[in-house]
Amino acid sequence: MTRFWKAVLLTTLLAGTLDIIAAHVDQTIRTGAFPVRMFYIIAAGAIGLKNALNGGPGIILLGIFIHYFISFSFTLLFFLLYPTITRLSTNKYLNGGLFGLIVWVTMNFIVLPLTALPDKPFVFNVQAAVGFLVLMVVFGIPVSIMVHKYYKSGINEAKRVTETMKGSYK
Repeated sequence: MTRFWKAVLLTTLLAGTLDIIAAHVDQTIRTGAFPVRMFYIIAAGAIGLKNALNGGPGIILLGIFIHYFISFSFTLLFFLLYPTITRLSTNKYLNGGLFGLIVWVTMNFIVLPLTALPDKPFVFNVQAAVGFLVLMVVFGIPVSIMVHKYYKSGINEAKRVTETMKGSYK
């Protein structure tokens, strides 16, 4: 596996895990109970709410797969766009915050409306604002930091190889 794919997968694992932990904490705070069926609800986006809530361990695995697939997709997108993004801004925290905004908008206005979940109108309220801010902090910024670190180390690695090659020709 190449260095690029290792970095993408590690970043996906980190950001996806932080995101799902934050979602569980948020639901627990808001409802007073641990959300044991969160992965069922995620799976319901693909198979419908009734089918998901009747399922067992396979449905949980489907929910986990969907969650990390979405995390992987957004992470890969940021890895691929990063060289272009840094031409506009070199601030990894600003880039991560804006990326969190893009992820939030995409999920709320494109992905969720296309799922098999029941339609409900979008309302921007305190809960939506908190969700947006949390996504920036636990997903956008960590992805941006990891991607920045990946590209920065690649530049240093390329310099070392070039300097080593120059030294071998003397």
